[in-house]
Amino acid sequence: MLSSVTVRAPAKVNLALGVGPLREDGFHGLATVFHAVGLYDDLVATPLPEGSGVQLVVEGEGAGEVPLDRTNLVWRALELLEPYGASPDVSLTISKGIPVAGGMAGGSADAAAALVALDALFELGLAKETLAALGAELGSDVPFALHGGTAVGRDRGTELTTAMVRGSFHWVFALAHEGLSTPAVYRECDRLRGGSRVPEPQVPDPLMKALLAGDAVALGASLTNDLQHAAVSLRPQLGQVLDVGADYGALGGIVSGSGPTCAFLARDDEHALDLAVAFTASGVCRTVRRAVGPVPGARVVDQRAA
Repeated sequence: MLSSVTVRAPAKVNLALGVGPLREDGFHGLATVFHAVGLYDDLVATPLPEGSGVQLVVEGEGAGEVPLDRTNLVWRALELLEPYGASPDVSLTISKGIPVAGGMAGGSADAAAALVALDALFELGLAKETLAALGAELGSDVPFALHGGTAVGRDRGTELTTAMVRGSFHWVFALAHEGLSTPAVYRECDRLRGGSRVPEPQVPDPLMKALLAGDAVALGASLTNDLQHAAVSLRPQLGQVLDVGADYGALGGIVSGSGPTCAFLARDDEHALDLAVAFTASGVCRTVRRAVGPVPGARVVDQRAA
């Protein structure tokens, strides 16, 4: 029996996010390219004496905005694993490094980390496919948080195909002063479309070729997000953030997922630093983060025997 397991899970950016029409099940069909980047949440799982119940703690920037009850995906991940042998008496501590409500799937990363950590802590021995299926029950981005790297996502984003990528890409993330509700952004997207016919989404071929070639310039020119117009409609100042990126020579800029974080592609690490300084000086965002992608999905980084 282990006394603790620590799992690290990455943030994601959608390099392409095509959103289809609203379906009868309340979801939108997606064609997206997920890209895991080096901003992380860490989760530590520790068993507790019988009868203790769940102790959920969240630390780091934005921790006060994260629920500590059953609405948290980490708690729900535990409940899904209980039939497989996970104990309900456990301490789960999340250290936040991914922006909260920033469109970078921090909650999904935490859920993926919980699935991996609890599987290891209680020696459940579940297959990756089983964890991914459970993750899909928790949220559309959870399977990718387990997968990591770069992948094409279809349906709700849960059907993943690994994308071939050469090299690494340097990113700058401009973080907003407050979050955006993902459901609200999707509703605004539907409203702006005004009942017009929406085609089924497709992954841009130029973007996939840019990834395969490791061509940052071509990748920057291929970034696309069908939710960006809606996010900017709800938060007009995001347009200013995107303009600053363009003015200072970013290879491409995009609202990350449903926003409000904006992601900018740089030529290299030095260019990323220059962009970060420019954003900090401009005052258009709360803070700036730099990261490299792709990086692995949720993985154990420390475990200790009892």
